[in-house]
Amino acid sequence: MKKISRVAAVGATAASAVLVLSVPAFAHVSVQPEGVAAKGGYAVVNFKVPNERDDAATTKVEVNFPTDHPLASVMPEPIPGWTAKVTKSKLDKPLEMHGEKIDQAVSQVTWTADGSGKDKGIQPGFFQKFPLSLGQLPEDTDELVFKAIQTYDNKEVVRWIEPQAKGQEEPENPAPTLELSAATEDHHGGAAADDSAKSDDDKPATASSSGSSSDSSSDSDTTARALGIAGIVVGAAGVAFGVLAGRRRTNS
Repeated sequence: MKKISRVAAVGATAASAVLVLSVPAFAHVSVQPEGVAAKGGYAVVNFKVPNERDDAATTKVEVNFPTDHPLASVMPEPIPGWTAKVTKSKLDKPLEMHGEKIDQAVSQVTWTADGSGKDKGIQPGFFQKFPLSLGQLPEDTDELVFKAIQTYDNKEVVRWIEPQAKGQEEPENPAPTLELSAATEDHHGGAAADDSAKSDDDKPATASSSGSSSDSSSDSDTTARALGIAGIVVGAAGVAFGVLAGRRRTNS
């Protein structure tokens, strides 16, 4: 009976494991920067769109931009098999960028799969990245929340538009959110130039010290040579004195 119980338990465990593994791990539309997305700067970001269906392809992706933090510059990167359309809207309050007033901002970017055939769009089991160059990023917020709409070729539409509340569980269809890092100061290589200047300033001092070292070593060599010559002279004089003294003793 114990063996039968153990076998049953093992079988139940294996069955539950198979059940867990068979449940698909659903992903969602997300946005991530290539590198850093700093406040007040420019960034390249990727909207990652997975296909969550087994029997349909994603043929259209629409990303709506936040109206409370408008972006004046948005440029899509060409993607083979897709056509991108950038839509702008008039702003209630103009933006100032590089000394110029901008009265329009991008409100939407739509990618539509072109061509035909069974490989059109994002096929089941695959995902696609949609890169965008964004700027100038706002300085008065820590994140940008986008609303994405994903359309399948069977006419099904999934709306990724639910904001993520802090401290709350992730919603079923979360909106893509771009986290912004702290603003950075661009010195255009000023730090490197300062280091270079410092190193250049240090070079003459190093050369001077090496010159002083060589001069001191030269003086030491001269002194040593003089002492050596003096020693030889003194030694020769001593030998001569000894010889003369010996002759005097012999004569006496």
